Amino acid sequence: MALRLYNTMSGGKEPFEPLVPGKVGMYVCGVTVYDYCHIGHARANIVFDVIYRYLKYAGYDVNYVRNYTDVDDKIINRANERGISSKALSEEFIKAFDEDMAALGLERPTHEPKATEYIEQIVALVATLVDKGIAYESGGDVYYAVEKFDNYLKLSKRNMDEMQAGARIAPGEQKRNPMDFALWKAAKPNEPAWESPWGPGRPGWHIECSAMSSSLLGDSFDIHGGGKDLVFPHHENEIAQSEGASGKPFVKYWMHNGFVNINQEKMSKSLGNFFTIRDILEKYDPEVVRFFILSAHYRSPIDFSDKNLEDAKAGLTRFYEMLQAADEIIASNPATKAVCPEIKDEEREIFDRVEMMEEKFAEAMDDDFNTALALGNLFDVVRALNRLLGEKRFDDCPLSLKVLADGVKKLRRLGAVLGFFASDPTDWLEKQKSDALQDGDLSAEQIEGLIAERKQARVDKNFARADEIRDELDEKGVILLDSREGTSWKLK
Repeated sequence: MALRLYNTMSGGKEPFEPLVPGKVGMYVCGVTVYDYCHIGHARANIVFDVIYRYLKYAGYDVNYVRNYTDVDDKIINRANERGISSKALSEEFIKAFDEDMAALGLERPTHEPKATEYIEQIVALVATLVDKGIAYESGGDVYYAVEKFDNYLKLSKRNMDEMQAGARIAPGEQKRNPMDFALWKAAKPNEPAWESPWGPGRPGWHIECSAMSSSLLGDSFDIHGGGKDLVFPHHENEIAQSEGASGKPFVKYWMHNGFVNINQEKMSKSLGNFFTIRDILEKYDPEVVRFFILSAHYRSPIDFSDKNLEDAKAGLTRFYEMLQAADEIIASNPATKAVCPEIKDEEREIFDRVEMMEEKFAEAMDDDFNTALALGNLFDVVRALNRLLGEKRFDDCPLSLKVLADGVKKLRRLGAVLGFFASDPTDWLEKQKSDALQDGDLSAEQIEGLIAERKQARVDKNFARADEIRDELDEKGVILLDSREGTSWKLK
C-alpha cells in the first residue's frame, strides 16, 4: 500500500505524492523559547521525528525544517522579569530544548532556523504584502488585511461572520478590522528592535514561519506540521501571508497531532498538573515516554498518567527481555550448515511472521503513520520469537537460529524508525531494576540474598520456607524465574 496521510485541509486521507518525486520538504513549527518544554511539546516533536525517520526509511530525501521563535511577547516579558536580555533568555531555553530533545532520542532536523536570523527576509516579505495592498501600515505597526485574502479560514473551517462578531480591537492596536493581525510591531521601550521601512520594530509571530519556510523550502512545499492548537490562528495566518505574497499554493499536506491530557484533564499550571519533560525524565526512561506517545495514533488525544506510563514501561520491557534472551542464544549457538530434521507447524507460522514483519510494519505506517498498529504488529513478532525461544531447538535446527537472528535484526531496524532499542538490552533492563528498587523496600543485594536462602532451603528440602520466600518477594513486586541455569529475577 502506498503512503496515505490525513490532510487537515481536506479533512481526509490522501495519497502522498510529493511536489518533486523522491524529495520531501517538511516544516514543523518549533517552540517559543521562554520556558522549559512540557509533555505536549514532547508529543509534537516525537510524532514528527518519527514521520521524518519513516520518510527516510521509505527512501525519500527529506529536507526537514523546525524553527525556534526567539523573539515574542512572552520572551520579552519573561526577560524583563528576570532583568536579562531577550537574547540571553532565548539562548538559555534553546539550549534547554536541545538537551530535552536529545534526551528523548530525537534526530536533528536538516535546518533549525531562529526567527532573529531571518529579519531581512521577514521585512522583505512584509514589504511585498504592503506593495500588493494586502497589508497596511498604521502607527509604525503593519497589519494583514484579512478581507483581501480569498478563502481566509479555509484550513480551520471557521465562519468569518461569527468570528468578526466576537472580535475586538485591543487597546493600542490601530487596525481597520478586528480580525486583521500584526506582521510588524513598532518598537517599544525595553524591547529588541530592528530597522524597517516602517520604522524600528520587530516581527509578529505568524510572519516568522512564512519567511523561514519560504527561504529554506521555497514558496510551495509538501508537509507542514504542528499541534492542533496551531490550526487557528497561526497556520491559518501563515497561509494568508504566504499565498498572498507568492500567489502560489503554500502547503500540499497539513498535519496536526492531538492534545495531551493529564489524568483526563487539560494540562494547566493553575490545576497543578503541568509537567515538564525534565520532570518526567527524572522518573521515566526516555524510550518509555516515546513508547507511551507512539502507542496512540498521532491525531488522537492521549491521557498522560502514571498508570499509562507504567503500562508503556511494561510493554517496552517485554521487547527488551526478548532481545536479551535472543542475543544470549545467538551468541552461544554458532550457525552451522546442518539441516533441520523436521519443521513443526508452529515453527513455520513463526518463520512466516518474521518474513512478513517489514511488510506489516510498512502497511501500518503507510496508513497515516499509524504507530499504534505498527507497534501492535511488532508485539506479534515478539510473541512469536518468544515461542521460538521456548522451543529450544537451536542445537538441532539451525533454521530456527537463522530465523531468530533475522527476526532480531529486523526488529532492531524497524524499532530504530520509531526511536527504540538504542540501548543494550541487559544494560537497559538492569537500569530499570535499579531505578525501581530505589523506590522500594528491597535492594538488589537483599533480593539476591533471599534467592540464595531459598536455594539452600530447597537443598535442605525445606520447601515451605522456599515457598515463603517466593511469596514474600512476589508481594514486593519481584518475580523469580527458575531455569536449569539457576534462578534470576525481574520486577513486575
